[in-house]
Amino acid sequence: MTQKTSDAVLARMMALHPKIIDLTLDRMWRLLDALGNPQNDLPPVIHIAGTNGKGSTQAMIRAGLEADGHRVHAYTSPHLARFHERIRLAGELISEAALTELLDECYAANNGESITYFEITTCVALLAFARTPAKYTLLEVGLGGRLDATNVVDQPALTLITPVSIDHQQFLGTTLPEIAGEKAGIIKRRVPCVVGPQQDAALEVIEAQAARHHAPILAYGQQWHVGQEAGRMVYQDDAGLLDLPKPNLLGAHQISNAGAALAALRQLGVSVEACEAAVTRAAWPARMQRLREGPLVDSAPKAELWLDGGHNPAAGDAIAAVLDALPARPTYLICGMLNTKDIGGYLRPLAGHAEKLFAVSIPGEAATLPAEETARAAAEAGLSAHEALGVAEALATIVADVPHARVLICGSLYLAGAILRENG
Repeated sequence: MTQKTSDAVLARMMALHPKIIDLTLDRMWRLLDALGNPQNDLPPVIHIAGTNGKGSTQAMIRAGLEADGHRVHAYTSPHLARFHERIRLAGELISEAALTELLDECYAANNGESITYFEITTCVALLAFARTPAKYTLLEVGLGGRLDATNVVDQPALTLITPVSIDHQQFLGTTLPEIAGEKAGIIKRRVPCVVGPQQDAALEVIEAQAARHHAPILAYGQQWHVGQEAGRMVYQDDAGLLDLPKPNLLGAHQISNAGAALAALRQLGVSVEACEAAVTRAAWPARMQRLREGPLVDSAPKAELWLDGGHNPAAGDAIAAVLDALPARPTYLICGMLNTKDIGGYLRPLAGHAEKLFAVSIPGEAATLPAEETARAAAEAGLSAHEALGVAEALATIVADVPHARVLICGSLYLAGAILRENG
């Protein structure tokens, strides 16, 4: 079968609900019941919520578990280049044949009822995981937690909440405590919860939710600690100290993500060798990813090209810190964002780190912020901003003047996905 087969079924699924996001679990329970409740037959689940760092943390946990010899399922979203990236069965991306068959099965079981795209495709993932042997299942929340389609497992082995910040206010609430309350909705009765670094207002909500459910908390700065010393990463908890290489995923924020991953792995009883593999072998595309080959790279052979899909103020802070730590080099941004994001909050931390920003619209995305508006917001944030028809044009303009430039393509996972498809 060809990829178009699954794409055709996925396209049909988009028409099953008028909204892309409609947070409730009622439709999930209905379809899961029609499918025989596969969520009850999963290998032990590690459920991950948070605003930033969910994917990176999941990637590190998976690297550690696989290094210990375990077969691991993993579910993440959104995908970048192909939908198959969302579903990893026992270590391998789901095949086209298996995906198409499961999509058809879930579409038929839904019987034309209203259900969102994310909900029905989450049912596809759960069905695939239930039917394939593995040691663990890693589930990444799509949005929020309490009413997210992944929040259908009564007794996970472990829950984990990465740093919570302001994002998706139209769905999760306008204040940090409100958003933290939605994220903390994944906490289950007596199930340990690993908690990454949090602002006090968020931590208070998470701890209160854990107390209500008698869920043991393993929190950063309390039950575990992590930091950098002499160019290495040092992690410590009640089981002892780990002196490890710094994460291969770039950025100071990856130290705390790695700490949360290690806290989870230690709770699961993996080896010291597996803990080291977690921080040295994890792969997570479009998170300060260096592009080293492909048509874009060929078009600017002397330039240094980077790609990042972060899109909220916390991501802007993290990217600024990474840029600040890199060797000095003229740096330019090519930025495209969705119209639902806090573009000013994202761009302000970057203002002192780039010579210019070239604003683009995200190709094929109805919710893209027009390049003109991105450029205007960038100028208001203190950046020298220009519009471009696309990434290729912006890159050509940059390297015509500064062939050795560092160029970061950023602002949205949807833009990152378009780049990975075009540059693949």
